Amino acid sequence: MKAHAPYQITHLALENQGFTLPHLTTQEQGNYLVFWWDQLALGHLFLAPNSEISPETYPALVLKAIQPAIDHYATSIGAPADWIHKFKPEEPQQWVSWLEKIIAPQLPASVPAQVKVSVVICTRNRAPQLERCLAMLRDLKCLPREVIVVDNAPSDSSTQQVAQKFEEVTYVKEPRPGLDFARNTGVKNASTPLVAFVDDDVVVHPLWVYRVWETFQNPCTAAMTGLVIASELASEAQYIFEQHWSFNRGYQDKWYDDAFFNSNLTLGPPVWEIGAGANMAFRKAVFEQVGYFDEILDVGAAGCNGDSEMWFRILAHGLTVHYNPRAIVHHEHRRELSGLKKQIFFYMRGFTAAALLQQQQQPRANYKRRLGRVFPKYYLFLALRGFPFYRNRTSTLWAEMKGILSGYRYYRKNWQNSSVSPNGISPSKSKPKAEKVLTPLP
Repeated sequence: MKAHAPYQITHLALENQGFTLPHLTTQEQGNYLVFWWDQLALGHLFLAPNSEISPETYPALVLKAIQPAIDHYATSIGAPADWIHKFKPEEPQQWVSWLEKIIAPQLPASVPAQVKVSVVICTRNRAPQLERCLAMLRDLKCLPREVIVVDNAPSDSSTQQVAQKFEEVTYVKEPRPGLDFARNTGVKNASTPLVAFVDDDVVVHPLWVYRVWETFQNPCTAAMTGLVIASELASEAQYIFEQHWSFNRGYQDKWYDDAFFNSNLTLGPPVWEIGAGANMAFRKAVFEQVGYFDEILDVGAAGCNGDSEMWFRILAHGLTVHYNPRAIVHHEHRRELSGLKKQIFFYMRGFTAAALLQQQQQPRANYKRRLGRVFPKYYLFLALRGFPFYRNRTSTLWAEMKGILSGYRYYRKNWQNSSVSPNGISPSKSKPKAEKVLTPLP
């Protein structure tokens, strides 16, 4: 079997690069191009290994990739939406001038040095990744008021030792294993009105904290998610994940509200489309209204989906979640197929358990129909399509199916232990004491 060719990620600044074809190595290598204008990511393009692309055909590919984002930003300021038909490759400066006017309203005139945001990092025995993450947060253009490291059931003191190197960091030890235990501990120790979560292995954009804070200037926003861009596509597992399980939700703003919720009750609202837990934030007050993360979900328990179950409850209460593509992080996917299959198993296990818990909260959300009718047909189709090799999309097929069955079993055994009552509210718990609290940012 032919070895999988790696994909090289190249970030292109259109205000500098324009529509000039960059030098790309295509022999035995694919290319993943991400297009930017200043601080805004506008779209991406996969180019398969050994693909031929010419300077004449390249501009059309770029335009197709960025059109949804440009349409979105143009519409937001009342500019004509037929811009693409007026584009002339031989007159790039005219297009550049027009696009600068479209993008300008999205760029901050000034950025405060610090905003009232608490950044929570839930981690366990990953000292090198954590240290890089904390160093990166310290160098942002706009700093959070505080950074909270939640050390989740550690087996050593390495996380605490790293946190102690950063005077602005609050260290909290959460002895109970499970991501949602750690998330709830982070929320309860936060002292600002906004709580943002980021994984310890992501690279955040210099304006990430500012964009999080900016999102909540709309009083109707209860929670938000942001754009997650792959930081590496060197292995087959990383390519499969980005193609079929990507955290990237696009380059346009999206608002999820009660209209989205109610219009999707037939098969259960697809709240997993809202974003990724690696880049999300909440008003702290929303936890008092809808409850905390359900602690029988996510790592150490069901597997995953504590974040999407929380978004479900927020929407069920008539509140709004905003996907803001200007709040950007870069995520490194798992490199090995074995690790990917394990990850997808827990995704589907957590998805199934969360869906059944959500059905329990809101009987009109017909997740049972999705699980009992739609999924069997879908997986039969995938099984037939992938036979007999099961590569690419179908390489994780059996892990997915096992995860769904495991999620059913987990739910039946544990649903009564859910920290969320049938009306979608989880009881408040006393604020845990930080094992060690260091001086927060002034």
